[in-house]
Amino acid sequence: MTADTFDIKSTGKTPPSAADPASEPDNMEAMSTDSRFGLRRHTYRFQTWMIGVVAFGIILVLLVQARFILTSLIFAIILFSLATDAINAIARLNIGTFKVPNWLASILVFCLTAVFLIVLATFIVAQVNSVVATTVVLSDQAISAVSGLFSFLGPETQAGIETSIRSVNLSGYLRSAAGQAGNLLSATTLVILFVGFLFSERIWFDTKLEKLMEDQRRAEQVRRIIRSIIRRINRYLVVKTAVSAVTGLAVYVIMLAFGLEFAVAMAVLTFALNYLPSIGSIIATVIVALIAYLQVPELGFTLLIFGIVTAVQFMLGSVIDPMLMGRTLRVSAFGIVMSMAFWSLVWGVPGAFLAVPILVAAMITCSHTPSARPLAILISRDGSPDFDEDKPSD
Repeated sequence: MTADTFDIKSTGKTPPSAADPASEPDNMEAMSTDSRFGLRRHTYRFQTWMIGVVAFGIILVLLVQARFILTSLIFAIILFSLATDAINAIARLNIGTFKVPNWLASILVFCLTAVFLIVLATFIVAQVNSVVATTVVLSDQAISAVSGLFSFLGPETQAGIETSIRSVNLSGYLRSAAGQAGNLLSATTLVILFVGFLFSERIWFDTKLEKLMEDQRRAEQVRRIIRSIIRRINRYLVVKTAVSAVTGLAVYVIMLAFGLEFAVAMAVLTFALNYLPSIGSIIATVIVALIAYLQVPELGFTLLIFGIVTAVQFMLGSVIDPMLMGRTLRVSAFGIVMSMAFWSLVWGVPGAFLAVPILVAAMITCSHTPSARPLAILISRDGSPDFDEDKPSD
């Protein structure tokens, strides 16, 4: 009895050597089919990735090209969300037997918002133009003062630093900054128009949302997400505005106490830059110290101003701000830095101011979307992007 015969009897299977030769082409064809299927799958994945890259590039170009309109629209949406709370508060007022109707509250809040924006934009532009004009006139003195900070390194090093600074077209950058500040009035007008249209669409939003979702449950889920985003961003902006206003007022008092000029301009600059997390307060402190040094070119005096302003920034920004903010944001510091870097690259200075609200909105939206929840976990500070009040009630 041969080994092949024993194998057939014991296993009931025909060994490969005894198999039908006609089956070999079928096996080869099956292997070829599997190979073609695997190649097609890899090709499909590659095409999907390429389409995604191209789509991202197109979206990025559109974001850059339409940044004026988009940034104005986002600012308008933020102001509208803040104004909605004010409208609801005014509509609940009772003046004797007269109850303020919703339409009257909306008109009143819109008019106050428009006046506030116009006055604020005009004031900021006036302060920026004043600082730019004075800085252009004193540019030589400023360059000598900055290079004088490095006098301890020797006269050759000081002269080299002064030459390097003079090679920079400082006046051109300052005039460009003044031009961008002038665009603030145009942006303010566009924001007011957007806010007006949002007010007019406010009463129909719930009806449109239900018809769009075609499901009451899904519509309620979207409402819950929107309410959560508005609540988080509104609280962030209110706390940030209060802390920034107190910080700007403190800088104003410090500069007045030491008899320094540009107290109002530095207070406004500090107020605005404090909206930029982490780096804004540092930039504001350095600028205040530099302005002080230009007026009193003494290193000890400059360090004193720098130390006092740093102490104020630390107390308000690192102690009071987190205490008032609580668990409002719950966004990682690295995520904030990356968001600021990206949106600053895409939209410039407005993008830096909008980076945190956009990141918060993205985290809340992703946390309510199962497929995007891993991204929300990465963005969150402690891996828990959910808030107790955002969960549906039983």
